[in-house]
Amino acid sequence: MSPRRELRGRAARLARLLPSGSAGGQAARTPFVLLVVLLLGGGLITLLMLNSALNEGSFRLNDLKKQTTDLTDEEQALQRDVDAYAAPDALQRRARELGMVPGGDPAFLDPDGTVRGVPGAAVAAPSALWRPTPPSPEAAGPTPSPSPTPSATPKVTPNPTSSQVTPAPSTSGR
Repeated sequence: MSPRRELRGRAARLARLLPSGSAGGQAARTPFVLLVVLLLGGGLITLLMLNSALNEGSFRLNDLKKQTTDLTDEEQALQRDVDAYAAPDALQRRARELGMVPGGDPAFLDPDGTVRGVPGAAVAAPSALWRPTPPSPEAAGPTPSPSPTPSATPKVTPNPTSSQVTPAPSTSGR
């Protein structure tokens, strides 16, 4: 008998398909080693590319965070400017520069149409009359203020005996 036992039936047919001898085992091992080396090399290259992509994303994230911080600082500075212009004393100062005076006593209408209160005219103190003044450095901002035209602005003259407002004479020709 040979070193291999004799096989019968299906096992014999399968044994004939397999290579016999020691050279066949060596040849089958080479493609496996080559496949393992290629898989390891491909994995390392993929890992390197992934690491590079993550680093690039990290740099972009840092740039975006810095840009967000800068824009937030700018927004806060602009909000401070808006708050400064909206403060009551700043509004009063700008209104006086434009020739406006505080309003008189208001009157109110009830839902049934009756008037409650006695309306009063707006009277300016002599020091509150509009006089062109050079704008302060605070007021000289990015938006220039329109200067009132003398023909369109009513002039208020204080009268010690009357609290009525006398408008300027009209120059429209009527």
